[in-house]
Amino acid sequence: MFFELGIGALLAFAALLLLSAFRILREYERGVVFQLGRFWRVKGPGLVLLIPGVQQMVRVDLRTVVLDVPPQDVITRDNVSVKVNAVLYFRVLDPQKAIIQVEDFLMATSQLAQTTLRAVLGKHELDELLAERERLNLDIRQVLDAQTDAWGIKVANVEIKHVDLNESMIRAIARQAEAERERRAKVIHAEGELQASEKLMQAAEMLGRQPGAMQLRYMQTLGSIAGDKSSTIVFPLPIEMLKGFVDK
Repeated sequence: MFFELGIGALLAFAALLLLSAFRILREYERGVVFQLGRFWRVKGPGLVLLIPGVQQMVRVDLRTVVLDVPPQDVITRDNVSVKVNAVLYFRVLDPQKAIIQVEDFLMATSQLAQTTLRAVLGKHELDELLAERERLNLDIRQVLDAQTDAWGIKVANVEIKHVDLNESMIRAIARQAEAERERRAKVIHAEGELQASEKLMQAAEMLGRQPGAMQLRYMQTLGSIAGDKSSTIVFPLPIEMLKGFVDK
């Protein structure tokens, strides 16, 4: 009886050991297999057979990871303090490096993204931070991608989400925008005055070359003034216009 119980327990243990030797990896997963503590190979997807007690496997997800970078205190080049957060998109290209070269590639990438965000944005002024996000996103992505390459990680994209300013800085920017609008309005008005004066100068030169045109313009002015019947207007008559009558 005891012999039969021992055989049954041994068979059950062997069955459990055999079942533990099988692993199933999904299409987006890879298994980094170690044999007696040394790297052996990367396996998957599908059914993977391991030698129990001799081989161990670490699963690695190859899908794109969306990592939220928490708000960071950044001092811009023009000494403005802002809070900036971002979102990072990356994926594992080399599972072997991601497991062997760094202890926790998710944590390492997150910390590196935070420090890189502060370092890169601190080299730019506030106006660039607000107006040139695409260029800054590209700069941050290139720096991160170069540093995470040793971990077998590819940074696909970095997007700055929010730039938070304090109330005093928001009011200062509003005043600056209002002053800029006033400056543009004055410039446009001055350009209009300049163009009008140039046209008036051209018209004066043309009328000066043609005395008949001057007299015609004079008569047109008289006609426009005569249309107003509410008042009496004394209009001087140039002596040049009477020469024709005196000569006759």
